[in-house]
Amino acid sequence: MADESQPPRQTWPEDFARRYREKGYWAGESFGDMLRRLAEAHPDRIAVVGGETRLSYGDLLAQAERAAHGFLGLGLAPGDRVIVQIPNIAGFFPAVFGLFLAGLIPVYALPAHRQTELAHFARRSGAKALVVADRLDGFDYRPLARMVRDEVPELRHLVVIGQAEGLIPFDSLQGSGPLPRVDASSVAFMQISGGTTGLSKLIPRTHDDYIYSFRESAAICGLDEGSVYLCALPAAHNFPMSSPGVFGTLAAGGRVVMSPNPTPATAFALIERERVTITGLVPPLALLWMQAAANTPHDLSSLKILQVGGAKFTPEAAARVKPALGCTLQQVFGMAEGLVNYTRPDDPEDIIVNTQGRPISGDDEVLILDDSGQPVPDGTPGHLLTRGPYTIRAYHNEPAANARSFTPDGFYRTGDIVKRLPGGYLSVQGRAGDHINRAGEKISAEEIEDHLLAHPAVFDAAVVSIPDAFLGERSCAFIVPKGEKPKPVEIKAFMRGRGLAEFKVPDQVVFVTEFATTAVGKVSRNTLRAELRARYLEEEAAK
Repeated sequence: MADESQPPRQTWPEDFARRYREKGYWAGESFGDMLRRLAEAHPDRIAVVGGETRLSYGDLLAQAERAAHGFLGLGLAPGDRVIVQIPNIAGFFPAVFGLFLAGLIPVYALPAHRQTELAHFARRSGAKALVVADRLDGFDYRPLARMVRDEVPELRHLVVIGQAEGLIPFDSLQGSGPLPRVDASSVAFMQISGGTTGLSKLIPRTHDDYIYSFRESAAICGLDEGSVYLCALPAAHNFPMSSPGVFGTLAAGGRVVMSPNPTPATAFALIERERVTITGLVPPLALLWMQAAANTPHDLSSLKILQVGGAKFTPEAAARVKPALGCTLQQVFGMAEGLVNYTRPDDPEDIIVNTQGRPISGDDEVLILDDSGQPVPDGTPGHLLTRGPYTIRAYHNEPAANARSFTPDGFYRTGDIVKRLPGGYLSVQGRAGDHINRAGEKISAEEIEDHLLAHPAVFDAAVVSIPDAFLGERSCAFIVPKGEKPKPVEIKAFMRGRGLAEFKVPDQVVFVTEFATTAVGKVSRNTLRAELRARYLEEEAAK
């Protein structure tokens, strides 16, 4: 049983840590130190744009320092965890930098998460506070925050950006006095894993390792003080946060523009208004943008790089980016646990179109192994394992998962099947586990099955991924009913009522009379899901 009171840690063997420092990967600078340095260098330059709000680097530091004092004034202490569920608004940055400056540890939740996920994050992290925005797209986060606190009373402080309605207004946070010194080797924040089993695990990232990853990403992508990054995907995702994302853009002295949603109508207007130079999308959105670009009235000529990541981008679609949008495609393949690969802007077109890039660092160690753990020749698909200066060595308080996910010598088993091509470029072939990648959102089949089994009319359930031209993959729930068969709409309504993020509700529900078993009445869930998927695809092909 995990001990939720245990503070998060992320450590590398001393010989590795020494090498990473000697090579300059780990610079000993915390997030707060970075912001202070940037604000001193160009206090009046605009750092963040969100709606009508425009924050200079100096504004951002001042607001973050005020928030830091306010968080500590609530009784929070350095090292305490704080869940952050903030959409793409300018207020995201004063809040998270305020936590960094106070030595507090953000736990990033997505705007789509609901009570089940938030309560899990609160319990697993031992969080003492939750920061939310008041509303987004008609959804009120304040009642949700109260429900989570009712379920997890240790979550004592509920802070709201916007109208607080009896909770703690973010704008009321203030105080004075010295702020704590923050060790750059300590955990800066925790992200959530995509997870192949059960609810998401928590990923502790240090100041040193994460700042290295986005600083080097910014260099690879050619970011500088004139760069303007459009944050179109939810900012709490690893991709728009660090590849090079919002933090990489700030580290380069550029400007971050927060898009409230990624639709072409919203994003194209912002690209024109702010002269955006780079942004990142998942494949379904890239397809939508390419389609919409043909008839847009907006000037997109400032856009130099469109990054696509989060899921495999087909070569056919990749080849259409430059003709449709007039910019260079950059493929990105990475994970919140660490390793990130990029095609480079000056790579040949066939590399950009047909691969998912090569690693950031010369010290990113990559193994590609067969099912028995032996290396495979280049060009042969195999399991991807990695370790390096920004790839974690352990999840937070997950001893069983850590034993499965990491080798004794520190390699992370990513769960991805890839081929290595000449030059170290990787071509992603798919996933090894029961993991659905729906438009870049990673979904655990096991988690969804557990919720389905709670329905009184469900005897058994298996959830599989089905190829989808728009989403990449969609989720399909095969259900053996208990008695009278319910309607699919009833199953979906039940799942929504469980307090789950909408993207976890099965896209499709298929009823079957039974699942195949072995002679002794058993079948592995992996085998069952594979058989159901194969049978479904065969039936679809025959229609």
